[in-house]
Amino acid sequence: MNVLKSLFIISVITMLSRMLGFIRDILIARIFGIGMVTDAFFIAFKLPNFLRKIFAEGAFSQAFIPILVEYKERKENLVTRTFIACISGLLILLLVIVVLFGCFAAPWLVSIFAPGFIDIQEKFVLATNLVRVIFPYIFFISLSSLISSILNTWNNFFLPALTPMLLNISMITFAVCANFWFQPPIMALAWSVILGGILQLICQLPSLNKIGMLTIPHLDFFDVGVLRVLKSMGIAVLAVSSNQISLIINTVFSSFLVSGSISWMYYAERLMELPTGIFGISLSTILLPLLSRSFSDKNFYEYSCLIDWGLRVCFILSLPSAVLLCVLAKPLVTVLFRHGGFSTYDVLMTQYALIAYSIGLVSLILVKVLSSAFYSSYNIKSTVHVAFIVLVVTQCMNIIFIGPLKHVGLSLAIGLGACCHAGLLYWQLRKRRLFYPRPGWLKFFFQIFLALGMMLLVLVILCLIFIDWMYGSTLYKFVRLIGVILISIITYFVTLWLVGVRLKDFIRPILLSWIKNK
Repeated sequence: MNVLKSLFIISVITMLSRMLGFIRDILIARIFGIGMVTDAFFIAFKLPNFLRKIFAEGAFSQAFIPILVEYKERKENLVTRTFIACISGLLILLLVIVVLFGCFAAPWLVSIFAPGFIDIQEKFVLATNLVRVIFPYIFFISLSSLISSILNTWNNFFLPALTPMLLNISMITFAVCANFWFQPPIMALAWSVILGGILQLICQLPSLNKIGMLTIPHLDFFDVGVLRVLKSMGIAVLAVSSNQISLIINTVFSSFLVSGSISWMYYAERLMELPTGIFGISLSTILLPLLSRSFSDKNFYEYSCLIDWGLRVCFILSLPSAVLLCVLAKPLVTVLFRHGGFSTYDVLMTQYALIAYSIGLVSLILVKVLSSAFYSSYNIKSTVHVAFIVLVVTQCMNIIFIGPLKHVGLSLAIGLGACCHAGLLYWQLRKRRLFYPRPGWLKFFFQIFLALGMMLLVLVILCLIFIDWMYGSTLYKFVRLIGVILISIITYFVTLWLVGVRLKDFIRPILLSWIKNK
């Protein structure tokens, strides 16, 4: 398998999906504005996504993929199919229970996750109704994530990376064309989420059948593979949930702040999720099956080389992304969201939250890479210990920051918490002697920071030239913003080349050694 090609494909498709997501968010801001209605929708949308990130894309995938790789490499095809059938049967049963509970307990869930809504009856009722419509999304997206994990294990990365676009397309279509059919209009978005989940599930079934892994689900609680996944997943839930719990607690805090705070943080998160999705998720998607295979084969040199490769790619891509988000926070928010009901004040508040988030951007991507190293080696307990230390530290910072900084303090706590998380994971990895950095890291960092300095200089000059981002048509503003970003990125990579960094030179030897060992 060509690792760089797979990484490139996933990154490009993820970027396109995120861009489509921005179009979706721009339309939501333009059509529905910022306030009570959008706050209620974002709360309802976060609840199933909270569970999805814990049980589907998070803990389940991390526990399932290493064991599936082992089955694929060492067992017969029929045994692997049986294992997948048992896992899918168990997952369907659990999801049905979760969906029924969520729809029934919607008022209690809103009370727990957004207690600030309780005193505003209209807001509380709207959020409850939206939760009941959106909550079944967890069923479809979790099964879709199961199929994506299987396809990724069979080195099929294209379709799983493509499917999130279907949710964005569904939401855009309903927001523009169907909002007047619903009362209140925001309910159109809720139903579009359900349709998007169904489409994501259905479109992957043909590919699953093509690799011979489309099976009829059935229950077997005593299947050896199922028991191993459940054991690993039980621990992984604790590790993965810490970050999600921090985000949920942030939502609880922000529900007590002024109306619009939840929306400001949501839009800042969306901008931050562009690089974390393109680089962090893409890297972890590629690395987890490869690291699992290396560890299963007891090829620890290859295992360490792959981690080194992931960390280098992470730094060379995430550091300029963090600088761009921080320096261009106001232009990004203005050009993308300053339309319709999104006011100048909303731009300012979202900008502050984005700057605070950008502090932890590099660390958020590092956590994706470092966590893959632990999950692939079946060492999930270490990530649990680290995750709960980070949870406590983050909540302490929330309490300290929320008073003087309001919603910006909550964003800052998440960013600084991510820095703590990445540092502790790296320390644990070195302590357990699972990773030995290859030579040249000090020189590598020196070269990167020289390139960052040149990029920052060019970026500041361009921002002084284009000081008024409200001037001109929407198309003109987009062209200016894209031009500034492209010139900055080109400056960064040209400077890297001038100071002696060649992407192929520091990546290719690692990959060639991996290929030779195979």
